[in-house]
Amino acid sequence: MDPKLQALLDSVSRLAPRIDLKASAVQARAAFWRAAQRLEADAPLLHDRRALRVDGGAGALDARLYTPFAAGPIGPGLVYFHGGGFVMGDLDSHEMLCRRLAAAAHIRVLSVAYRLAPEHRFPAAVDDAEAAARWAFANAAAIGFDPARIALGGDSAGGTLAAVAAQTLRRDPRSRLAAQLLIYPCTQMVTMTPSQLKFREGYVVTQAAQDFFKDKYLARREDAYDVRCSPLLENDLAGLPQTLCITAGFDPLLDEAKAYADKLAAAGVPVTHRHYPNQPHGFFNMTAVSTAARHAIEDAGRWLAEALS
Repeated sequence: MDPKLQALLDSVSRLAPRIDLKASAVQARAAFWRAAQRLEADAPLLHDRRALRVDGGAGALDARLYTPFAAGPIGPGLVYFHGGGFVMGDLDSHEMLCRRLAAAAHIRVLSVAYRLAPEHRFPAAVDDAEAAARWAFANAAAIGFDPARIALGGDSAGGTLAAVAAQTLRRDPRSRLAAQLLIYPCTQMVTMTPSQLKFREGYVVTQAAQDFFKDKYLARREDAYDVRCSPLLENDLAGLPQTLCITAGFDPLLDEAKAYADKLAAAGVPVTHRHYPNQPHGFFNMTAVSTAARHAIEDAGRWLAEALS
């Protein structure tokens, strides 16, 4: 193992309290938030940050709009869905990441707090992601989004939601996405991949953690075969927007994220794949201990700026 990565993982182990997978979802969320606070640092200053309410699948959702100094009255925008295994995470846990993306890309970022499991099992989060994305198009002028330059993005479980919502929206001429940003996404819940076997212990997202998330998220085991749970299972990916897919070398989700990028490319979708071989799953939220995370977020911002120019 790369010594720098070993130091990073040691830091994570030291700084982040272990999430008790036998505890309640509420306790797990609290531990996740404490970890997020300790692994992030010095968010960039922005021109504005304001609370919003956006449409969800079964009512209004909390959201935050981040506006960088370089943004004009109307410009490109990113609708963002946080990670956390569909069980954890919120607007606060991904505050730093959204600030960094907004500053790096010079675009507005709309972060959406979709409903979490087990209180709201599949397909609640999927319905929320789709509804929030449609809301962004319908209310583009009010939030400073150019409807011709809107992207969806997310990390981990949020990457799943972005991918699924993009698959649905491509059939609607009123909601044509310009790009999607998929940060180490979960793209299937059916097969145990080689990377899941290799990194099932000791690499942030253990196999026990993945089992915990699935148990809380899925209403039925067969839901895993639904393309809204496993977007990799969708056979027709033609017509999806240009994509940046980010993978990490020490990540159980590596193989499925790369498989989705490859399947997009085979369908004729312009795909950029950025691989960070010495980083673990979740490293975009570890800027206090990972210089590579800062550089990777800046690179993602540059890609977004160019893709939405």
